[in-house]
Amino acid sequence: MRRSMVLTTVLAVLILMSQGTLSAGEKKLMHCFYFTPIAEATDAEWEAFKKATDELPGKIPGLNTVWHGKLRRPYRNYNSSGEYRIREYGVCMEIDDEAALGVYADHPAHTEWVGIYEKVRQRGTSTFDILGE
Repeated sequence: MRRSMVLTTVLAVLILMSQGTLSAGEKKLMHCFYFTPIAEATDAEWEAFKKATDELPGKIPGLNTVWHGKLRRPYRNYNSSGEYRIREYGVCMEIDDEAALGVYADHPAHTEWVGIYEKVRQRGTSTFDILGE
């Protein structure tokens, strides 16, 4: 489990660096999460999720860029009873800093987006934040 988290973190940083978005010494925050899809989610619900996710940077101050898609390798997320869910999709968001992450969490556009997101994912996500150094 720990190895998968490290690989996911490295992947997120490499994506940022390959896009030329994050340069050495920049102190941005990367907010990432991966989730288990709902098998019954329709193509229309997935398209609505993609569109709503792509539009978040224009709606929430301090949220600069988003990436979303299917994970290269699914991740097994175990709970305390030893049961697991397969996480197959992920989202990463480049955010200015921790204060902007708070704005994102409380913003009405985020609340609206969550309603769309919940139509394509099973309850529960695995979330982590990377602080730029």
